Amino acid sequence: MTSRLLMPCRRAGVRTAGEASLGAGVGGSVAPTAILDWGHPLVAALVARVRRDAAARGAGSPREALQVAHGIIARGVRPVYSVEDRRRTSRTMRLGRGSCSQRMAALESVARAMDVPTRVRGLLVDGVFWYPRFPRFRPLVPEQVLLAWPEFLLQKEQEPAQEQGQEQSHAQGLEWVPIGELFRSPAERGGGSGGGAFTNRGGETLFDAVARTAVDWDGTQSCGMPGGAGCDLSAHVLVDLGYFGSRDALFARHGQTLCWPARRLSEPVLGRWSAGAGADAGPTSP
Repeated sequence: MTSRLLMPCRRAGVRTAGEASLGAGVGGSVAPTAILDWGHPLVAALVARVRRDAAARGAGSPREALQVAHGIIARGVRPVYSVEDRRRTSRTMRLGRGSCSQRMAALESVARAMDVPTRVRGLLVDGVFWYPRFPRFRPLVPEQVLLAWPEFLLQKEQEPAQEQGQEQSHAQGLEWVPIGELFRSPAERGGGSGGGAFTNRGGETLFDAVARTAVDWDGTQSCGMPGGAGCDLSAHVLVDLGYFGSRDALFARHGQTLCWPARRLSEPVLGRWSAGAGADAGPTSP
């Protein structure tokens, strides 16, 4: 049993696959936003560290640099259950803790600061997906959770025909890469070295999982498990809201998962509650 009591009112109506696909033409941006405030000194310091570490590791491509950034954020920003999806990246970095959404926003901020355009896909995910994390509080889990799933405009990996001399323009050589495909292609994941599918249990969050295994909301990828179904999370998607030029635009149109009073009351607790601490453990000290 999930709850609608703590959710904001959203406009009714489910977008069809055709309507959602129209948003695929959304071009994204490298501009700072209220959430992706990459001009702030704290975020600029993160970007500078990413550049240094990427250079030290010989990570020359934007994709490799973002992989380095992901690792820095994963290690440096403690995962918690914060419900403030519109929190500025600079505040997340100051606190040293953040939700999946906030840590993804930090990665987007780094990308934009490094001239990699980003956009997000809005997904309303079944609250049941989060039951394993809150077994004793299921009645309080929202019926729908709004997920801003980021994508990055990156250079396509070379096809064999291109390696043989076939040319294409720079623009044609770019593609939108979801965060779930940032670390390796579906074909590379098919080798079965990812260690299994994401289960939404324990200390591993969605943000952490993408470095290890496929996270697929469309049912098109494989993580090396029989039938390729192990990483297919598409059954949990209730509504595909399409693409938005920024997470700011998504939240401005559709609101956040919880209504303002619920966020106000729950953030002091959930904002310090470490992911994987267990439903009975409660929040940790700062």
